Amino acid sequence: MTSQALFLAGDPALDFLNTRMRVNQELVDCLQSDDDVLVWLRQAEFPLPVRDISIEPLSLLHSARELRENIRFLVERRKAGRRGDPSVLNGYLAGSRSHPRLIWNKPQSLRIDIMRQQDTAESILAPVAEAAAELLVKADFQLIKRCEDESCVLWFYDQTKSHHRRWCSPQICGNRSKVAAYRKRRLEKTASRG
Repeated sequence: MTSQALFLAGDPALDFLNTRMRVNQELVDCLQSDDDVLVWLRQAEFPLPVRDISIEPLSLLHSARELRENIRFLVERRKAGRRGDPSVLNGYLAGSRSHPRLIWNKPQSLRIDIMRQQDTAESILAPVAEAAAELLVKADFQLIKRCEDESCVLWFYDQTKSHHRRWCSPQICGNRSKVAAYRKRRLEKTASRG
């Protein structure tokens, strides 16, 4: 069973973690093939290989899952205030092989683009690893939260003004929780009458 990836975490590294989610009480992985990984990267607006890549079939999938689970481990360790081993993440960062390039198309229009060599699974996934490293170093981990729905495994960066966000999505887990609370109150009310 596959499901479409959700982009509701407020951070690309957390959105990447959320490619493994619970649907109808079953853990579902949105990444089932190399193509699924490339689709997710495109949807997340990460750079894609500009030419056909000649890596072994499913190596991109295997690498994406390895990176995702390592990021999950590091986020959980950071959230718990404990040290984690960054060696796997650092391996993906080392695969980055990128350099800045000046783009000057018009007399007053200059910009710097990052050019990436993307011939290995690690180099293709390096921007995700960079986003994860940025999150781990710069994010306020009091605002990095896991959804309060006990059956949900999704993470998010609480960027609300009050910082009281509780659910991965008010429409998904928030509604489910409200309906469950309503049913419980209604059942208690009925039981107290009888």
